[in-house]
Amino acid sequence: MTTAQTSAAEGTQYALGRTRQEYERLRRQAQQWEGATERVLDRVGLPLGARCLDAGCGPGETMRQLAQRVGPRGRVVGIDVDETLGGLAVDRLQRDGHQQCSFVAHDLVEGGPILEGPFDLVYARLLLFHLPSRVEVLARLWDAVAPGGYLVVQDYDMSAVGAAPPLAGADRVGELIIRSFGAAGCEIRVGSLLPRLFIEAGVGVPDGTDVSGRLERLADASLMLEAVLRSLLPLAVSRQIVTEPDAESLLVELRREAVADPEHPVLWPLLMGAWRRKA
Repeated sequence: MTTAQTSAAEGTQYALGRTRQEYERLRRQAQQWEGATERVLDRVGLPLGARCLDAGCGPGETMRQLAQRVGPRGRVVGIDVDETLGGLAVDRLQRDGHQQCSFVAHDLVEGGPILEGPFDLVYARLLLFHLPSRVEVLARLWDAVAPGGYLVVQDYDMSAVGAAPPLAGADRVGELIIRSFGAAGCEIRVGSLLPRLFIEAGVGVPDGTDVSGRLERLADASLMLEAVLRSLLPLAVSRQIVTEPDAESLLVELRREAVADPEHPVLWPLLMGAWRRKA
């Protein structure tokens, strides 16, 4: 698929589209956050043989982390509205020897029980950011947690994104990305809202929280900024946020800055985490 948004019939929105390039960008992004996820998983503990759900599993990189922790006697189920991406993910995982991984196409917004539960760990990363019914989805995820198990959520707060000190091209690209996400109905500060959302969903006050950040050189960060903007561009153009020529001019400016000052620091979105154990 090359459309910029998930169709209304699928019950949710994904502003970045479903192209091969976007799938690869998602995989690179997931790999960048592996350390942050490992730290949170260390906090909650995950024994061998545990049953895990990765909600909004995307390219399956977190499923790989979970499979390595629970071992061959454990179980890792990924769910995602994107059946193509989920199928590719589990095929890759099983080829790599992770036979305990499986995938089920499921739309968390449309509702219905999550199959194959309950789970010792229900995990979601960068899921609520894209969804309009965040409280309802959190409540459904909590319902899938077994007694004694954990709900763990990590999501973005994009409010701090930018170059330090400011750079015209990099910061304008960042602003355009944020505007485009906003136009798609995304909540750019959902990570910081997680404790409140937990309470509103009936999960309760989180047992713990975590904040992770990435400060990268512009030479590297510019590649991800350009990849995100290119995935968002069909939506941004359709909403008249930017024209394609203007977006291309911005990207030229971004590349010029990266060549002129490759070591210039750029702050990624903050990845906020929250978790709670079910009694």
